[in-house]
Amino acid sequence: YMGQFIGVQLSSNLFIEMQWYLYSLVFFLGFAYILKNGINVRVDFIYANWSRKRQAMLDFWGNLFLLVPYCVIGIWVTVNPVMTSWRQWELSPDPDGLPRAPLKTMIIVAFVLLLLQAISELIKLYAVLRGEDEEAMDLTEHQEALRIE
Repeated sequence: YMGQFIGVQLSSNLFIEMQWYLYSLVFFLGFAYILKNGINVRVDFIYANWSRKRQAMLDFWGNLFLLVPYCVIGIWVTVNPVMTSWRQWELSPDPDGLPRAPLKTMIIVAFVLLLLQAISELIKLYAVLRGEDEEAMDLTEHQEALRIE
C-alpha cells in the first residue's frame, strides 16, 4: 500500500488509483501468458495420468467450446461500455482520480490477446491430435514435475 510507504498524510488518490490500475494490468495481460506457458492451475489427478493425445483432445474441445466463446462474448459485452467511457471521458469519482477509459480499454485488449492465444493453442492441439507435432506429444517439464505417481 503506497500510503504506508510515503506516509498517509502525503498520499494522494492518484497514487492509490495508479496502484490499482497497475495491479489490474498484471492480471489482464497475464491471462494470455499463463495460457501460452501452460502454468494455469490444474487440480485434476485423472488428467495428469492421461496420454498427451487424450489431454490434447480435452484441451482442444475445452478451448473451442468454452474459452473462445468466453473471449468473444467478453469482447462483445465490453465494447459499448468502453466506447461510452471514452466519449464521456469517465473519471474516477475520487478527488485527483484518474480517467477510467484507458484501463477499461485494457479489458478489451486482454480479451483479444487471450482469444489470439486460444486460437494459437487450438492450432497446436490440432497438430498433436493429428500426430504431426511429435515434440508436443511428450510431456512438458511442467506436466512431468506435477505428475503424481
